[in-house]
Amino acid sequence: MNHAEVQLYERRSLTDGYPNLQQIGSEYFAAHQADPSTRYIDEVLKAIDVLLPPAAEVRRIAVTGCGQDPHSLKRLLEQGYVATGVEPIEEFVELARQAVGERERVLLGCAEGLPLESGSQDVIWLESVLEHVDSVPKSLAEAYRVLAPGGLLYVKTTNRWRLSLLGTNHEFRVPFFNWFPAIVKECYVFAHLHYKPHLANYTPRPAVHWFTYPELCRLGREAGFAHFYSLLDVLTLDSAHMSGSFLRRTLVRLARRNLWIKALALSQVGGTVFMWKRAK
Repeated sequence: MNHAEVQLYERRSLTDGYPNLQQIGSEYFAAHQADPSTRYIDEVLKAIDVLLPPAAEVRRIAVTGCGQDPHSLKRLLEQGYVATGVEPIEEFVELARQAVGERERVLLGCAEGLPLESGSQDVIWLESVLEHVDSVPKSLAEAYRVLAPGGLLYVKTTNRWRLSLLGTNHEFRVPFFNWFPAIVKECYVFAHLHYKPHLANYTPRPAVHWFTYPELCRLGREAGFAHFYSLLDVLTLDSAHMSGSFLRRTLVRLARRNLWIKALALSQVGGTVFMWKRAK
């Protein structure tokens, strides 16, 4: 710990964490967010159409952890879905309501306690959230409760096995962080929250959970979900994600024919999973 860090905590309780981290994080996110692309959202919706039977009515979708600038929620509303955002940070709720222009479309709540009726949603959208929650089992159990029979939970989260150029990841400014032992990760989380908030881009809720595909399936089964589908199962070969890459299409074809190749591929794309709730 350097002299500045010592000075920072001479007259403050350690449990207070880094001063004004939530405000700093909000300002950092607003200043650095990328210009949103809706292509991946449309790809997810195509995957949902592959997995669910044709809807007699407009599908009801809840976006958990929608954030202060809810790109996914806005796109879903534009596409005509009955979409509702849920956000745990009160200041972000108000900003999200302003962004979508409808106050009733964004509710204050968290993944472990969704302010929605049981069986009221056809799809739960859990993107870049599960790695940040306090309790993964409670979050999945809440998603299961809120889903109607035959509903679908879409999860996009961290992948502990993913390889990337120079070991980069979207959560920590530490190369190969996802490969670190759990005890080392905890040390970095502590340093981020108390002394070095730049480590995880000034977020007040850094990624503390890192998953593999089989772990996500196991946790989903424990919550009650019955079937699990990866990107390899649901992406169509003529989709925007696949059409521009011959290598990608070839690898997906091979993975669908050979389960060992599929398992190897899932080590890299296994951070995305669709969990299906039994219809009866």
